[in-house]
Amino acid sequence: MFNLVQYRRWFYLFSGLIILAGIIAMGISISQYPERSIVRLGIDFTGGSLFEVRLTNTEGATQTPIEGSDISKQFTDAGMQDVRVQRIVGTDASQDRFQVRTNFVAQNGELFKQISDKINTLATEHGYNFDAAYFQTNQQSVSPAIGGEVTIAAVIATAAASLLVLGFIALAFRQVTHSFRYGSTAVIAMIHDVLVMVGVFSILGLILGWEADALFLTGLLTVVGYSVQDTIVVFDRIRENSQRHRGEPFELIVNRSVTETIQRSITTQICVAFVLLALVLMGSGAIRQFVGILLIGLLSGAYSSIGIAIPLLVSWERGEIPFLNQGAKAKTA
Repeated sequence: MFNLVQYRRWFYLFSGLIILAGIIAMGISISQYPERSIVRLGIDFTGGSLFEVRLTNTEGATQTPIEGSDISKQFTDAGMQDVRVQRIVGTDASQDRFQVRTNFVAQNGELFKQISDKINTLATEHGYNFDAAYFQTNQQSVSPAIGGEVTIAAVIATAAASLLVLGFIALAFRQVTHSFRYGSTAVIAMIHDVLVMVGVFSILGLILGWEADALFLTGLLTVVGYSVQDTIVVFDRIRENSQRHRGEPFELIVNRSVTETIQRSITTQICVAFVLLALVLMGSGAIRQFVGILLIGLLSGAYSSIGIAIPLLVSWERGEIPFLNQGAKAKTA
């Protein structure tokens, strides 16, 4: 039988390096972003406006390229600040689409018309038709107050999930010796996944300009649930094997349990990964970012169940955790 948990210190080191890289990226983000946030925030959290500009080729006219900076200038000339423009890659070669984000909450109808007229003039000069109706229907604004409420709700939801997981596992495994350890290590693995996701997202925000929005929060909470579910599957097998093989060393029981469940876990992860990869290939920019978060969380959740939660359980049993060392030894004695 392959002794997986004997490599637990290497698992801890690997996780520590990933989290450290994420923390460094968060520090850089805090120093760079005006919101002083650990990730690049979208308008769902900061408040602001989101626009989509669609340009189509004018039949018989010669088109000259329109860049994101050209679109951005139309907004800044109208008085908007902190304008960020991203080209949307589509399958229709006759269209150019841009997504525009700004921290300005666009509630002034006259200002909106002024921007629309400016973009229309720009499009005409470059041989394009500007879809003003599409521009009007594909814009949204979020006030800073609502963005603050979303941030608070995200923190509360994550904290509540941690407490519920701790309580549920402690209750479900109450007949197992040291049942509290199962809940605690599951929560630690969940926190590990959150730190990895936020850290990697912070890195991608610096490199690719990814912004945290409501979909990011959805992906985060989805992965939290997935991570806990995968961990509970292994914990449940440990509980069963502890009753079947009484007197065996705990480390041997854990290795047997991981061996018996790892094939099902990997199969599930591969199936989910195939679906997510299909969404990446077929989805738009926002969907791709959301799926990217899910893929990161899927990998982290699969790893943390076997590489963090289970090894921590063994380390706790063997008295290897420094601040719990004396307590574990006292109970063993």
